[in-house]
Amino acid sequence: MLKKLLSLVALTTLLLPAKAQTSFNANNRFEQLESTLPTPNSYRTASGSPGKDYWQQRADYDIKVELDDINRKIIGSETITYYNNSPDDLPYLWIQLDQNLFEKNAPGKTTKTGEIKNGISAGAFQELTDPKDYGYKITAVKDAKGNPLRHTINQTMMRIDLPTPLKSGASVSFGIDWNYLITEYYGRSGYEILGKENIANYFIAHWFPRLAVYNDVYGWQHKQFMGQGEFTLNFGNYKVAITAPNDIVVGAGGELLNPNQVMTATQLKRWEQAKTATRPVEIVTQDEAIKAEKSVPTGKKTWVFKADNVRDFAFTASRKFIWDAMQVDVEGKKVWAMSYYSKEGNPLWGKYSTMVVAHTLRSYSKRTVAYPYPVAISCHATAGGGMEYPMISFNGGRPEADGTYTENVKNGMIGVIIHEVGHNFFPMIINSDERQWSWMDEGLNTFCQYLAEQEWDRNFPARRGEPQTIVPYMRLDSKNQVPIMANSENIMDFGNNAYAKPATALNILRETVMGRELFDYAFKEYARRWAFKQPYPADFFRTLEDASGVDLDWFWRGWFYGTEPVNQSIETVEWFGIDTQDPTVKKAGDKAVAEAKAKTMSAIRNKTDIKRTVVEENPDLTDFYNTYDRFAPTEADKKKYQDYMASLNEDEKKLVSEGKNFYVVNFKNKGGLPMPVIVKLSYEDGTDEVLRFPAEVWRLNDVTAKKIIPTSKKVVKWTLDPFYEIADIDTEDNSFPREPAQPTKVQLFKMQGRTYSGGPNPMQEAKNAKEKSGAVTGSKNN
Repeated sequence: MLKKLLSLVALTTLLLPAKAQTSFNANNRFEQLESTLPTPNSYRTASGSPGKDYWQQRADYDIKVELDDINRKIIGSETITYYNNSPDDLPYLWIQLDQNLFEKNAPGKTTKTGEIKNGISAGAFQELTDPKDYGYKITAVKDAKGNPLRHTINQTMMRIDLPTPLKSGASVSFGIDWNYLITEYYGRSGYEILGKENIANYFIAHWFPRLAVYNDVYGWQHKQFMGQGEFTLNFGNYKVAITAPNDIVVGAGGELLNPNQVMTATQLKRWEQAKTATRPVEIVTQDEAIKAEKSVPTGKKTWVFKADNVRDFAFTASRKFIWDAMQVDVEGKKVWAMSYYSKEGNPLWGKYSTMVVAHTLRSYSKRTVAYPYPVAISCHATAGGGMEYPMISFNGGRPEADGTYTENVKNGMIGVIIHEVGHNFFPMIINSDERQWSWMDEGLNTFCQYLAEQEWDRNFPARRGEPQTIVPYMRLDSKNQVPIMANSENIMDFGNNAYAKPATALNILRETVMGRELFDYAFKEYARRWAFKQPYPADFFRTLEDASGVDLDWFWRGWFYGTEPVNQSIETVEWFGIDTQDPTVKKAGDKAVAEAKAKTMSAIRNKTDIKRTVVEENPDLTDFYNTYDRFAPTEADKKKYQDYMASLNEDEKKLVSEGKNFYVVNFKNKGGLPMPVIVKLSYEDGTDEVLRFPAEVWRLNDVTAKKIIPTSKKVVKWTLDPFYEIADIDTEDNSFPREPAQPTKVQLFKMQGRTYSGGPNPMQEAKNAKEKSGAVTGSKNN
């Protein structure tokens, strides 16, 4: 890179503002989202706060339910009291019948597509061929006096026609009786069979008819349940009595009201010990659970729970369950952290689950609002995945039969417990509309999960959150993506779009765009404003801007409403220095350049081929110019320099004498999504420096941006995004000069005529080696 010398006048020209650039690319990426976001009103303000007239409905439930363990069936009756806090009179109510997802003609089934390639999974085959009559059997819908209410079932929704409209400010009570066959666990609810005893672990959710939401945004939110978009629900108080065989342990998302009736004296004693324990105490031990697996019920028990100000209720039940618990301090309040798991989950679950629950409550409370409920539960359900409900979650993560496990299984279990317990905050407290906007709970929760994972273990291998982990998704053709701002049922890559991309976006806001202090304050303010209320995307966007003082419309537009990737490059770097006009310096430099240019191939060869020139043989042919040094400063040169220096003020003299370098770096936005420009300067003395330019550097030209960067030292290398902060999809052009291409590694191998087997996991290998060593050396265990 050749250094170019500039006079002060030329430097002034170089430093002209961006409007003097000859290239221009008009764009609207930094315009406000006014025409995109809903108009503020007295319900939801322009600041992102609930307005002075904000309202929301309420539904209280008194439920009696029996778990029929023989027929794998739920039989229930409920009394619902619905409070109309809206300004509208309501002639009818809409009820969610989510179990109708499993009816033969349910929309989730009839709209599902697929193909058969090399075979079909057992689960898919069973779903297509299962002859059982699933879905709700509604046996009664009646008013408070027992009179039948007219009702119409529309797939997963039921409309109840009221005899007279429910007035604004009034309430109505009515009852529903129902039953349904429990499906096998499908990721949200159902039962799982473990072992040869045909014993079921039950994870029961969306199991009772529930009020749909009526609000100021959509009116009735009665979008059909298709399976992917989750739930939109009202807050209310629950009293739930669950009757089950008397050898079954029941856990639920609420406070147990009758422990003396359902727990033994020994279990009650352990319960008291758990209140002051620093590690989980087993209320039901593994030995007791194994014994219960062989038992035959002699009757029934009814477990009674209450849950106040929650949006839903779920429970779990099994005779296989180990149950451990401890009370933990969360923001000055004692909260029960509990786990329910069968022996197939140990040793992982006994060691980690409840400790992870406790950590999650503390971590999330610090970043949002203090956990308000009396209990938080993690249940061991299936080998992978998880699902959340208020105060209770169903989580995967299962070791091998011999108790060993891979590191991925361990970390996956810890991660999913953090995630599902974390859902107590999003959407169970900050009550977003999951049926419409999955990212508002999954994305925000995945972001908080990422932070909690780092607090759990400094080197925790988080799957989502770091910008570089979203790069493979961002590289996809935009035709294979939808914006984050897409309805839950229309998302093609659910994991990346609803979880990973919004979580990454929030991490970038926190670390790169806003900074931790501003972001953390604004994020906590959002949680505080919308705790126990129903926020929508505009409320989130507006609150983060309002509480931080940072204009983020460009960010929401690019990350949430668009599908363009981040792809920045350094195209060129020009190097300039101040021309001091000192003739001694200038002419010495000119001389060095001239001497370098004189070393041509002809000149080199002529030294050998031409023995003597004519002038060398005839010295009398020389004159003044044979000895004249054209690069020596003249008296006129020196006088001109003296006059020049005398014309400068002290600041200008300092600038001339410092010998600063001026680099013009040409950045290009190749991906389309504007982001801050972060560049590392590596100096020739081995030191480096990182410069950060806000995303607004692209506001007048969203394709190219030139920056003039002064330095005291020579830069030998420029590197874009040195800390992998912005999810740049192509780092090959992020350095200047370009890094040399690396060869593709090729393995030499010899065919062995056999297939490779992964073999035992690392823990099994260590265990096998230890057992082998003990056998060889005559272990004391023999």
